[in-house]
Amino acid sequence: MTRLDGMPLAIELAAARVETLGVTQLLDRLDDRFALLAGGDRLAPPRQRSLAATVEWSYQLLDEDERRVFRAVSVFPGPFTLEGAEAVAGEGAGLAVLRLVECSLLVPPRAGVDGRPRYLMLETLRAYGAKLLAEAGEQDTTAAALAGYALRVAEEAAAGLQTATGEVAAARWLDAEDPIMRQVLTWAVTRDAALAVGLVDALGWWWRLRGRLPGQHRLLGEVGRLSEPGSDGWCVIQCWLGWTAGFSAGLAGALGYFTAVCDAAENRGPSRVLADALAGRSVALLNLGRLAEGAEDGRRSLAMARELGYPAGEGAALRTLAVAAWYSDDYDGAVQLIRQVQLIPGMPGWVLLAGSTVMINALIDAGDLAAAEDACAAALARCRDTGDMLDLPNLLTSMAYLDVQAGRFQDAAARLREGLQVAARAGDFFNGVLNGLLCCASLCTATKRYADAATLWAVQDAYSGQPDNSGDAREREEALSAIRQALGPARVRAAEQRGAAMSLDTAAEYALMLPAPGPGPAPAPGLGRLSARERELVTLVAQGRTNAQIAAQLHISVRTVGSHLDRIRDKTGCRRRADLTRLALTEGLV
Repeated sequence: MTRLDGMPLAIELAAARVETLGVTQLLDRLDDRFALLAGGDRLAPPRQRSLAATVEWSYQLLDEDERRVFRAVSVFPGPFTLEGAEAVAGEGAGLAVLRLVECSLLVPPRAGVDGRPRYLMLETLRAYGAKLLAEAGEQDTTAAALAGYALRVAEEAAAGLQTATGEVAAARWLDAEDPIMRQVLTWAVTRDAALAVGLVDALGWWWRLRGRLPGQHRLLGEVGRLSEPGSDGWCVIQCWLGWTAGFSAGLAGALGYFTAVCDAAENRGPSRVLADALAGRSVALLNLGRLAEGAEDGRRSLAMARELGYPAGEGAALRTLAVAAWYSDDYDGAVQLIRQVQLIPGMPGWVLLAGSTVMINALIDAGDLAAAEDACAAALARCRDTGDMLDLPNLLTSMAYLDVQAGRFQDAAARLREGLQVAARAGDFFNGVLNGLLCCASLCTATKRYADAATLWAVQDAYSGQPDNSGDAREREEALSAIRQALGPARVRAAEQRGAAMSLDTAAEYALMLPAPGPGPAPAPGLGRLSARERELVTLVAQGRTNAQIAAQLHISVRTVGSHLDRIRDKTGCRRRADLTRLALTEGLV
């Protein structure tokens, strides 16, 4: 019913095809619904004998201008505003849109997530409109008009995201326009390179807020190849590539992207993109342990941002200098630098939250846990209010650490679980996942699960290019001493080898299955009923192999792999691959 938009005639015609096609084939053919859903009751009026005839009859009731608007608005992949309709169909489209609603060719307006009234064309009608649009030769001009509209919306919303008061409204506007942005980006990559660059640059701030930036590396690379190397647009995309590389634990790659921008823009005088690139390179250098170089780039970025009157750039540079102070054990200096950020008028919310994460960690390492907890609670509240999914995992990790110190182990486990899930979903491995694993190791140590703590620290060692700051290093050395006494060298070595062999995805799953002490869910079924070959398949699933990869490795067919996995699911009760991964972790197969 959903794919047929709930249209009674379409449902009736589809039901008549079930007996001859079966449900599976019917669903496969619904993309060509007008050819499929024809030949209904011969005693019915002609317009009711096929879906195409019904839609054509409604279309013919319109005058020529209304038909033109119908064709044009079929380009929208989701709900759209009256302003959007006028952008693609002309300023006089408003009255025609109202007529389309009267004729049931558009769904009456409903408030979107941004509060704006939005119209919707059902998928069945969109397919018909797209066919007419192509026949009229209007596809290219309409798609270009939609692209221009999308760019204007994205740029206006991006400007709102850079303000202290407009962040929430701007983000919700882009939430509502998301289907349009996706469609236009796909079109622009092959049709309009300049528009693709502009759209990506504008959407980057929203992607960051919603935790979607880490997953955009491939798209950014594709758009970057459309620009002339060294050009302004190319520099903009390289900066975004630098940030996405950093999220994936590719610090050396991130450093390369930011350095390329610095080299290209250095001789053009001060610019926002150069200030951003210097701040980005500063962060990469600091996390690679090159503190003096990182601090120098941070100072250069700060001076340039102030010269340009660029508040967001000034705040970002002060944050990098706070990171440098924190890594150098100057906790008071780090806190004071973030206080400066908070005093700058009009500072964007994302800069304030990013700064708060640094200040909270500095307060923790300085031993001021009460102040850290107050700051973290305030930042978490703001984070949830704005829907900031990128900073949320780090703040949850910080609060979980404070919970551990206060003995609130159940609270710590719940926060870590949420933070790891959000970070893994976003692809934020360098910050979100690795920091979560480190805090989870602290929780395991506090609850005397020493082998799990050693395993998680080994994962962190294997993947993180960030040096331990002194507070973490001291805590870890003290904990490892207790672990060696409790377990002995051989068991510690085995636990560390287990962690070193894990992928980050597997390590995140491993951490998620470590509950806090106390009542919890029933343990997963064991592997006792599985054969040696079945245990091997469970291991390969836990290592992230697809059915095709498993088949190639074991020299069996993909169908045989599927049959084995069906039997394994029946024996263990684990229906999903994630459940099999947890089972493998529980049994020590990975």
